Parts: sequence; structure tokens; C-alpha cells
Amino acid sequence: MTNEIISTFEAGLRGKLVQPADAAYNTVRKVYNGMIDKYPAMICICADVADIIACVHFARENNMLLAVRGGGHNAGGLGICDGGLVIDLSGMKAIKINHASKTVAVESGCLLKEMDAATHEAGMAVPSGIFGTTGVAGLTLGGGLGHLTRQYGLSIDNLIAAEVVLADGSQVKASAEENSDLFWALRGGGGNFGIVVSFLFTLSPAHTIYGGPMLWHIEDAKEMMQWYHNFITKAPENINGFFAFLTVPPGAPFPEHLHMKKMCGIVWCYNGDPGKAEEVFQPIRAFKTPALDFVGFMPLPALQTMFDGLYPPGLLWYWKADFVKDLSSTSIALHAEYGNNMPTPLSSMHMYPVNGAASRVGKNDTAWHYRDANYAVVIVGIDGDPANKEKIINWAKDYWNALHPFSAGGAYVNFMMDEGEERIAATYGDNYKRLMEIKAKYDPHNLFRVNQNIKPQFRKADTVA
Repeated sequence: MTNEIISTFEAGLRGKLVQPADAAYNTVRKVYNGMIDKYPAMICICADVADIIACVHFARENNMLLAVRGGGHNAGGLGICDGGLVIDLSGMKAIKINHASKTVAVESGCLLKEMDAATHEAGMAVPSGIFGTTGVAGLTLGGGLGHLTRQYGLSIDNLIAAEVVLADGSQVKASAEENSDLFWALRGGGGNFGIVVSFLFTLSPAHTIYGGPMLWHIEDAKEMMQWYHNFITKAPENINGFFAFLTVPPGAPFPEHLHMKKMCGIVWCYNGDPGKAEEVFQPIRAFKTPALDFVGFMPLPALQTMFDGLYPPGLLWYWKADFVKDLSSTSIALHAEYGNNMPTPLSSMHMYPVNGAASRVGKNDTAWHYRDANYAVVIVGIDGDPANKEKIINWAKDYWNALHPFSAGGAYVNFMMDEGEERIAATYGDNYKRLMEIKAKYDPHNLFRVNQNIKPQFRKADTVA
């Protein structure tokens, strides 16, 4: 590729093209997971849809590997690539709320904390994740799991429409009425089918919630996990809580006697009648008095960003995940064993409930298949020191290998690293064949392949130009 070709491409952009010789390159190429260290040939920080379309044409015509980055939070670092072109959407952050229709249009460069801040002003929310630093685009395309899942479903269950740039550079709308097959695939199928420019979500009531973490001693882990399973599978849907193993940070607001202690906990979110909050939580507190109880009234965005400071960008993360239907006494004992042996202070296991409203959507109604799972489990080895890389990887792998036989088979794609085609197929179950056929229709040459890739599969009657 000549300098003239690159200069012509750059001259047609409204955004900024960052190349290896530029001073900003080593900063711009970084993604959230410090374990990912890749060197693209160029990064285009897009200013608008025209830039995205120009990048798609340029990558296709020059046979370049193409990666698409929203918030850059992806577990496997799939918003970056070696030697290719990165379409960076971080400059596209428009958010427009329609109060009459109770909807919000969100551009793909937005982070959850930006969307949450805007919708909070309207007294509403889109069900999303648990970190404010996560990108709206990647989270949504994988499914969108978080504090409001049991009450309002996944992010994709609240998606009305999407504006999409396809592999041929055309822009289309995907909804139940237009390109409905594409709309079906986008809801859980990841970035395989095109670049979503903006999302249109329905909004639901959520403003001040009653929530936060409760922690118990690690010795109580088996008892608390069994209690949690019995409780959360039957609880009113306006109560959400994810179970976790963690190490207490050595600083305020945590009490000194708990600093650096391994504990189990539940991070709660109750979005019901405020006058009944204490009554609802009375039996929770009565079962076993928490060693730490930070549950109280707070704005929803405060809960959504509560852990951002503990996990700044650049830490090394190694992820393993599974969907789980039930918790047996044997699996609970294994969880407690590995939870008691977390290798570093930031390493953790989270168990997110996906029952309630999320379970009432049919398994074939969206690309997300595991509607009958009770939990999405993620095991993460995390540390800031590269010297501990093997330690966190080995713990996460060993933990996952011990628990995988008790799983439902697949995993939440947003919690997966590069694990191969078999794991991707397991994640989509009997939706996988349809996803491959839709991929063949909208991206026949697999231009969008830096993702949890679904390869195009053509029906016998179809051909590709």
C-alpha cells in the first residue's frame, strides 16, 4: 500500500487517522485489557457515519484485516488487531431521548456511564452492565447483562432498532419491520454482521434504587451460595443480585479489619417501592448477618459505576465463562474451594442471574440462546503486574475446568476470550446454523471477523459474488 493511497484515504476523512509513526499511536492502540498488546497498521477515530463507510470500503478494497472498537472493554481485546485497520467509534457519542415514546437513541461510541447519566435525568434506564467504562455497543451486541436483567431483561430485549453499516458499505436499518433477520442476529450475535452506528432502546422506570454490596466471610461461602441459589431463582423480579468472590480492597470505605480478606458477597439492586425496601431485605439480612453491609438508597448510576475505580484500564484480565442452570452441592463446594484460593487481590468470580424477565424471551427469538440458564458465570484472573500473568491464567483455567462439567454448555460471548469455533457454536446452540446463513447474506466474505466469529455458511441455492 503506497503513501499516496493512504494519503488519499486520510484526506477524505472527517475524523483522525492514527498511524504507527504518530505520537498518539501507543496510547490510542491500547484497549481495556492490558493482556492484549496489538499493533494495527492504522486506527481511524471516526467522526461520523461517512468515516465508517469510507473505512469499510478501504479495508475491503485493500484486503485489510478490520477490527471495530466501541468502548474497547472486550474481554478478548477484539476491538484491536495486528497489522490491520481499526475503526474506532469513540468519537461518536450522541444520545437523544424521546420522552413521548420513552426511547433513547445512542451512538456506538458511548460508554454505559454516559448513557446512564443521560437517561437518569429522565428517571429511566436501559438495562445494561455493571461497569460505567463498558461500551454500549459491544455490551449490547453480545446480549447486555447487568443489574436490571431480572426486571427488564437483557439490553437486546430492550432494543427496538439499529442503524447498521454493512460489509458492502451500505447503511441499513434493522428492526422487527426492516431487515428482521439482521435484527434477530444483532441481538446476541456480536459484531459479525455489520457496524452498528446507533441503537434505539426502549426506556424503563429506574432512578433511585436500593442496592450495593453485602459481604460474608469466605468460610460461609458454601452456605451463602446455596441460600443465594434458593433465593434468587424465586425472588420478585424487581430484586437483582449477583454473587461474587472477592478480596476486600485495603482502603476506605471498607473497615480496616476486613482489608485484604477473601470474602463472598452479593451486589444487590432493588428497583421496587422505596417504602418497602427495608421490609424486602429484612429476611435477607436475617438469614446470616453480613460482615459488611453497604446496601442502601442510591442513584442507579452510582451503582453502575461503583467498581470503576477498582478496575482502571490497563490491568491484565484472563476470562473464562459458562452458562449454568443449577447449583449442586458438589459444584458449590468446588466454587468455595477456588474462591478461597484467588491468586491476586483483584481476581474474582461473578455469578449473574439471567432468570426473571430475561427467561421469558424464547431461545429462538433472538440470537442469545441460553434463555433457560439461571446464571452467567464468569471467572476472571486479574492483576496489574505482568509477572503474575501465568498465575492468574492458571487459576482461571483450573477453576473453569473443575466447574465446566456442571455447566449448560455455552457461555456469554462478552465474557469469552479467543476460545475457538467449537465454543462459539456451543454458545449459540440451535441458533448457530441460522446465524451462519445470515452472516453469509450480510457479510459473505467475512470482512467482520475480528470478533467471536461466526463463519458464513451458504444455503445450496445461494452463491457469493
